[in-house]
Amino acid sequence: MTPLLLDDTLVHVAEDRLGSLLQAQRTGTLPPNGKTEITRIMRTLAGRSGPARLVLMAGLQGSRKTKVARALEARGFLRFSPDERVWQAHGHYGRDFPRGEYRVREQPILEEIATEVREALLSGRDVVVDHGFWTASEREKWRRIGEDADAAVTLVHLPGTHHERWERIKERNQQTYDDPNAMWFSEEDLLRHAARFEPPGADEPHVTYTGDLDPVLRALEASAVT
Repeated sequence: MTPLLLDDTLVHVAEDRLGSLLQAQRTGTLPPNGKTEITRIMRTLAGRSGPARLVLMAGLQGSRKTKVARALEARGFLRFSPDERVWQAHGHYGRDFPRGEYRVREQPILEEIATEVREALLSGRDVVVDHGFWTASEREKWRRIGEDADAAVTLVHLPGTHHERWERIKERNQQTYDDPNAMWFSEEDLLRHAARFEPPGADEPHVTYTGDLDPVLRALEASAVT
């Protein structure tokens, strides 16, 4: 059977519709035939000529990673959040388990997500990983996961001043017991983590997010061209 060929306009329409259906599914307002429509759209998008797309992010706490990831999720990307998985498996950071144990508890979850990301890409799904990826070596490891699945990998760098990030963190700290993406951090934590962060250099192709999603979307459109 000849695969269905979609032009860019139809792809955008399908992605927007898929995003609306996924949002309805999350809020419990999905119509009776919604799951069938989601499956059909996913299969249609998976059959397009371009590769699946993997979005990785490089940014500290308060750099708006989740905002970008959710915007892409609304456009049909499958979003994976290690923080949410840790919350579901172990509870609240600093309340239900010691703060110093986070990395130990996170590592097996990252490995689990890596497997799921690979499977999703191989099935033709677009994926965004809602995670900071602080070091070049970590980003290279995940880039290889995407490339091994023949996906187009886009790295999004989310810079920003300490003041900007700290203002967002202070506000986010107010929801720390209700939101798995709002782990409590002090200003000292943020400064210490910033000293360990390796921003992408010229040897790491990336697009910079400064509040406008359009450059990210343009980079993704370009990456999907075979």
